[in-house]
Amino acid sequence: MSAIFPAAAWSALVVALAWQHRPAPKRVRALVSAPPSSMEQSGAVTTVITGLIERVGRAGLRLLRRPEAPGSARRVGWGVLAGAGSLLVFPPVAAVVLFAGFALPTLRKRSDRRRRSSALLRHLPEVVDLMHLAAGAGLNVSLAVSAVARRAPSPFAEELTRAAEEAAMGRRLADALEDVVGRTDEVVRPLISALVAAERYGAPLSETLGRLADEVRGQRRRRAEEAARRVPVKLLFPLVLCILPAFGLLTMAPVLAGAFKALRL
Repeated sequence: MSAIFPAAAWSALVVALAWQHRPAPKRVRALVSAPPSSMEQSGAVTTVITGLIERVGRAGLRLLRRPEAPGSARRVGWGVLAGAGSLLVFPPVAAVVLFAGFALPTLRKRSDRRRRSSALLRHLPEVVDLMHLAAGAGLNVSLAVSAVARRAPSPFAEELTRAAEEAAMGRRLADALEDVVGRTDEVVRPLISALVAAERYGAPLSETLGRLADEVRGQRRRRAEEAARRVPVKLLFPLVLCILPAFGLLTMAPVLAGAFKALRL
């Protein structure tokens, strides 16, 4: 009888441990072992391709003794792979494809930066007017930035929201606003300078924003006039290359056809 109790205790312990580490039900195992979806497969393939391109780019940068920045490695990798593929398919265009692989990411980045700067310049008068309206309503700089961030067009909304969130986490609002210029473009510096001066030194914000609103509206009017003056020059190329040849063909072809017909008679 004395040996029964240790055996029963040991059996209970084994059963408890086995129950705790029992295998998952068949339905759960089926879900876990289910094949990945098409989106997961495409994401995994994209990750593998991107990693391969970056490794090739880093190897090329090491050969050129250049710093291995991620963006540079990606550009070099695209250029090397595109040049190698074109070399196998059609060797004469390998150099052109290699140059395009190097240049296209840089050109795309410049195009995105130019598009962002154009959006900032286009929406700057509206944002200045909103700031002037908020300051005229009695809001301080922090409340004005938060209020305008909810109503400003992109990309002003993202930048002002980020500055307001950094200020809410304990950073000085003036320092957070100064970083906006570095992330965007110099076109926003007059607005940011007015907000920083009002936040740090207590400069009158409403009067400054009123003068700035007049200036940016005048600048937008001058840019619109310059764009209107460039329209005839831009229309000159399609006029010469497309419209005039068709007009000449429609007017001169019947005359020439009649003349040749008369000569044959």
